[in-house]
Amino acid sequence: MIKLTPPLGWNSWNTFGANIDEELIKKSADAMVESGLKDCGYEYVVIDDCWAEMKRDENHRLVASKTKFPGGMKAVADYVHGKGLKFGMYSCAGPLTCAGYPASYEHEFIDAQTFAEWGVDLLKYDYCYHSSIVPGHILYKRMGLALANCGRDILFSACSWGADDTKEWIKSTGAHMWRSTGDINDSWESIKSLALSQLPVQAYNGLGSFNDMDMLVVGMHAKGLVGLKGCSDTEYRTHFSLWALVNSPLMIGCDIREMSEETKKILMNKDVLAINQDAAGRQPYMLGSDMERPIIAKHLENGDIAIGLFNLGDNDVYMHFSPEMLGLSISTGKTLKLTELWTQESETIVNGLCFHTMKPHDCRIYRAVIEDAE
Repeated sequence: MIKLTPPLGWNSWNTFGANIDEELIKKSADAMVESGLKDCGYEYVVIDDCWAEMKRDENHRLVASKTKFPGGMKAVADYVHGKGLKFGMYSCAGPLTCAGYPASYEHEFIDAQTFAEWGVDLLKYDYCYHSSIVPGHILYKRMGLALANCGRDILFSACSWGADDTKEWIKSTGAHMWRSTGDINDSWESIKSLALSQLPVQAYNGLGSFNDMDMLVVGMHAKGLVGLKGCSDTEYRTHFSLWALVNSPLMIGCDIREMSEETKKILMNKDVLAINQDAAGRQPYMLGSDMERPIIAKHLENGDIAIGLFNLGDNDVYMHFSPEMLGLSISTGKTLKLTELWTQESETIVNGLCFHTMKPHDCRIYRAVIEDAE
């Protein structure tokens, strides 16, 4: 299986944690379709930790909680598939999951086979309680091989938090996406911290194995397991724009059954999603070196350029860039026509400079078309 664009979907953890059951997953699948998320490309419905019984069965197989999932996981998968969606589950590279349930260490091949028989399309594979003797790269290679030999295409979502030099070896494991950060929570401080940690490691991002900056907190507004402080819609918009621009998978973490209209506008902005899903999947890069106010660009498959201005600081700031910073010097005879993807405002760069005063925690994200300069 080869994944050429960042996966899009929903994961149960950020809002619900251990409070999951069959009805919630089915209703969330319903909501993904009815809200229009599916039509925008979101396709994975992922159950995170706390779904299993505390013991394996007599054949050493994982067993779904009889209380939470009385119909069994295959029935849940069948329901999700019946909606035209894909079904994801969770395990861990240690003997226990992060919440203390049975995990896949030394059971990789039998677990991969079980997931295949249930109809699983994505496996999120965490790193809690991992061996202090067997290196992480071996643990993820082993599960990668198990999934590749299970008889079903299962997207491998590696979640080792960027620990143990993950970036140096993760592409050798077959992982289609890999967690390059610690856990997110619903606060501006968390969003900013994760963003700053990722800008220096974009060289390890790319087609087939995307840097995963953790699940989105857009629309949580301090509700749910990782709710904490909550954020403004402006901050959620900046969060979504930055994750999209740097090729992160976009896994929604809010309760999609109860999204506000503003949350829907953010998550279903098709122009911003198109930047994330661009077929070329090229490495984003910074214009300049100001980490507090990064300007990030990415060349798109059709020759356009995506450009994002992000004010991560707490004060108004003047931000600017020029076509020359993108290689378009005066000698090329070219300039840029910019369309801002949240407001749909258009402008053409004249006199070689685009500049804006940016409010704290705000962003502008453009699709730039190269045109002849006058």
